[in-house]
Amino acid sequence: MSYSRGRGLQANVLSTFDTVVMAVAGSAPAYSLAATTAVLVGAVGLASPAALLYCAIPMLGIALAFSYLGRIDVNAGASYSWVGRTLHPFLGFISGWALVISATIFMVAGSLPAGSMTLALFDEKLAESTALSTVVGAAWFLIMLFVVLGGARLTVRAQLIMSGVELAILALFAVLAFFHTGNARAFDWSWLGFSHFDGMAGFASGALIAAFYYWGWDVTSNLSEETRNSRRTTGLAGLIGVGIVFLLFEVFTIAVNVILSSKQIEENDANVLAVLGEEIWPGWGGKLLIVAVMLSTIATLETTLIQVTRSLFAMGRDRTMPAALGRVHRRWNTPWVAIVVVGAVALAMFIASNALGSVGDILSDAISAIGLQIAVYYGLAGLAVVVAYRKMLLKSPANFLFGGLWPLCGALFMFWVFVESLGELSSAAITIGIGGLAVGLVPMLWYWRQGSDYYRPAKLDASRAVEAEYVPDEQDAHARVYEGLSTDF
Repeated sequence: MSYSRGRGLQANVLSTFDTVVMAVAGSAPAYSLAATTAVLVGAVGLASPAALLYCAIPMLGIALAFSYLGRIDVNAGASYSWVGRTLHPFLGFISGWALVISATIFMVAGSLPAGSMTLALFDEKLAESTALSTVVGAAWFLIMLFVVLGGARLTVRAQLIMSGVELAILALFAVLAFFHTGNARAFDWSWLGFSHFDGMAGFASGALIAAFYYWGWDVTSNLSEETRNSRRTTGLAGLIGVGIVFLLFEVFTIAVNVILSSKQIEENDANVLAVLGEEIWPGWGGKLLIVAVMLSTIATLETTLIQVTRSLFAMGRDRTMPAALGRVHRRWNTPWVAIVVVGAVALAMFIASNALGSVGDILSDAISAIGLQIAVYYGLAGLAVVVAYRKMLLKSPANFLFGGLWPLCGALFMFWVFVESLGELSSAAITIGIGGLAVGLVPMLWYWRQGSDYYRPAKLDASRAVEAEYVPDEQDAHARVYEGLSTDF
């Protein structure tokens, strides 16, 4: 296998449309709705649309933070680089490590439902077998691994097909739900207010669950070195992605409230979307939405692989993790060592998880653990943008609101979610979540003592960021990325 230490990722591959598709696929609308709707309704009842609405507001603040930071530092590591250059390199490494751990856990948790949904298309009883789901899920994971290894263009083409079919099915059922007549209850605008929450504790429990729905849109930032006009494209795509999935989440959650009874939701906790489909379109509806969930799950396995391997590539390049992770394949321009390592680790964890219990049990603890890690790296990015733009915040109302106040509120919300969740989660979920972050201290301290330049960063300051158009050559392209220069050509 051919590789080179000096090569970088292939620039100028992805368009604005490509990155918007990746942002939507990263949040996995059909998967999120199928895996989490029953849990959300169980926690807050009819207030589920409100929980998604009030979680979307701070999430947009984090998306704005990624957008503003991406304008002044184009880096595949995204928050790993931004937080390290603004707050502290230790916090930057933990930010990157949080993404690596959460994404790796998700690939294990996400492969199981990919397998069970595939089996459900043929036989519902087969889908209940954890062993069979593991085998089929592992096969899908390996297919996505080879797609990601094959390069950004192949990755996007596969994503366009999977997400295109998924979104077409969801759009069809969103329209059909609007005209559905057999309602369990009438729509009420109070579902978007605070009246149905059981106090602040009830709101907190809803917010913890709702935060998981949105995670994944930030894959656009990890693809920044491979995107045309990435300084503006990646941030804009993230914002558009959050907007699109918010609308889908609201429409389907309201449809669940209107069309399904509480008993139906409770009895079909892992299959709410399929039951909704059967109600809307008897005979075909359930199967079509199972197809949408299956494609959504497989698609988000791909975007998660991109996030974790691009983050590890940036770490290997900076020598904060083994340097081999920064190697790029000479033909495919992908970080092949990082992809192979992640694939091997995820498959080992995937097989081991088969002994831990049912699909539902594994998924529940994994999603909860991921929530803690998401809150850490999103929250740190929200603080980082305020520090990076501190000298420019008072220069215009837009800078103050979009580059300062809104991201700061988003960061505070994420840290509040983190603290609140500690009292709500099982000991297994907390152990996975906090323990996963703690493991990162070992490579962090080791490579800090080895003298990695990452721990002596050039501070990221928006007021001094260099805006220049240039054509990088293969030898110094990545060195100049750290000066805030564009990688597009």
